[in-house]
Amino acid sequence: MRLEKCYFCSSTIYPGHGIQFVRNDCKIFRFCRSKCHKAFKNKRNPRKAKWTKAFRKAAGKELAVDPSLEFEKRRHVPVKYNRELWQTTFKAMKRIEEIRVKRQNQFILNRLNKGKELRKEADVKEVKTNIHLIRAPAARAKKLEKKMVQVIQEADDEDMEEV
Repeated sequence: MRLEKCYFCSSTIYPGHGIQFVRNDCKIFRFCRSKCHKAFKNKRNPRKAKWTKAFRKAAGKELAVDPSLEFEKRRHVPVKYNRELWQTTFKAMKRIEEIRVKRQNQFILNRLNKGKELRKEADVKEVKTNIHLIRAPAARAKKLEKKMVQVIQEADDEDMEEV
């Protein structure tokens, strides 16, 4: 059973599914669904369609440059298999998959941490601009404003240390 990749969105195409388009120069384009086929016919760029894997990689949403992804490439060199070679290949495939999953999880955590930092900065900025809503009207000293901002920053730092 051969699983193909969609030319437009890079998703897997199972046997009996999708559409094939053969150009005059015998180049074969396989599409997973009519949505991809229509986008291709309309000369859309997959890197600009937000639902494609090409966009996600180009925009930095997914891990794009990783040596473990190089193993997915096809090699058109016939190899005569024996049992020992088959077993070592299978062990290597499992190990590579473990490494890939670990790196992708770390990549996702790093992206989430960046979002936390941006939210924290936005919160501090909001407190600075709307300090008049937080502090008491009688307390007009600038020291209290700075102290409130400092307390909020320390609380955020403690939250980051827990993670």
